[in-house]
Amino acid sequence: MSKNIGFISTRFAGQDGVSLESAKWAEVLWEDRHVSYWYSGESDRDPDISFVVPEAYFGFSENQWINDRIWGAGQRDRFVSERIRALVDYLKSSLYRFVDKFSIDILIPQNCLAIPMHLPLGIAVTEFLSETGIPAIAHHHDFFWERTRFSVNSVPEYLDMAFPPKLPNMRDVVINQEAQEQLALRKGSSSLVIPNVFDFDNPPDQSDSYASDVRSELGLAEDDFFILQPTRVVPRKGIEQAIKLVSLLKDPKCKLVISHEAGDEGYEYLGMLEQLAKEEKVDMRVVAHRVGEVRQRDSEGRKIYTLWDLYHHADFVTYPSTYEGFGNALLEAIYFRKPVLINRYSIFVRDIEPKGFRLLTMDGFVTPSIAKRVEQILHDSKLRQEIVNHNYEVARQFYSYSTVRGNLRAFIASLTGY
Repeated sequence: MSKNIGFISTRFAGQDGVSLESAKWAEVLWEDRHVSYWYSGESDRDPDISFVVPEAYFGFSENQWINDRIWGAGQRDRFVSERIRALVDYLKSSLYRFVDKFSIDILIPQNCLAIPMHLPLGIAVTEFLSETGIPAIAHHHDFFWERTRFSVNSVPEYLDMAFPPKLPNMRDVVINQEAQEQLALRKGSSSLVIPNVFDFDNPPDQSDSYASDVRSELGLAEDDFFILQPTRVVPRKGIEQAIKLVSLLKDPKCKLVISHEAGDEGYEYLGMLEQLAKEEKVDMRVVAHRVGEVRQRDSEGRKIYTLWDLYHHADFVTYPSTYEGFGNALLEAIYFRKPVLINRYSIFVRDIEPKGFRLLTMDGFVTPSIAKRVEQILHDSKLRQEIVNHNYEVARQFYSYSTVRGNLRAFIASLTGY
């Protein structure tokens, strides 16, 4: 029987992992005729099936005021508690309206019960689930104990209670084995690992006429090697190793293209990368101003491309991250049949590497032998095709929508009885 599913998060918009994976879950649920609705503070979903509450957005001014006073401090003022309580009550009442308006049968909180970027929302969802007993599947992408910024705080009782809660009407889903073990250790809660996925049963469409000029618009010649770093410019992405790789290739035709901008934590890092690229004589281009979530024209009439447009034209993908909760960019590169250099971060080593992919791997730094292997792959089209086709088939076995479909069906049956 079809159900009305209510997704909850602070934001469903853009290219972050929560927004992307929740949309994939909704696709899978629709195959069984379950209809998805969206509760959030910011949304790019269809307005007819969305319930937007600005106060639920993590960037809402009142939430930012609270955050400034609870993180990095060991004690909180009574007035802060009152403001938390007031926002909790307001958000909880909005959740009641959301569930009533769309006749929601099952809720899927997306990361809002894992990482307390919006503490009052997590408390509100926890209390709502406790009061109503409505079935829920909590999808946790990253927990507060994984981030140092939350380690000193004045809200330990709220973190114990709601991040995540332990409720009989809620099932927990995590995206890697480490998270599964830590959740059991810290909260005594069992969980199921459902990794991030891609629709590997349906290969991507071929590049179309709109994106046919990506190379020329980014200043690349047709015979240049387009080496794509498909991430934001933040320190944990390890982009200096991508620069080192291109430096070791010693080929002026190798161009390093970074797709996204520097985040709040990355402006000094970007400056360091630019200086390093200059010293290593690497042609590095940050093209965030030409890449957006949708195709459009900018104020000067220039085309804005999507990240997927860039993947179509890339020759090689670098992914030297020091830490990832899972690693969406890796699956994207495999989906678009591109060879990848990846750093062996801990989640990759435990969860992904044993699956049998043929990837170029590094242990923290690029070596001349790795560069030699990359050079071989760039110049040998037959070898490159063998590698990417093998990786696609492995990914289809372990990271396709079917991985989610069977687990969600089982969860819904256990929560509803059919």
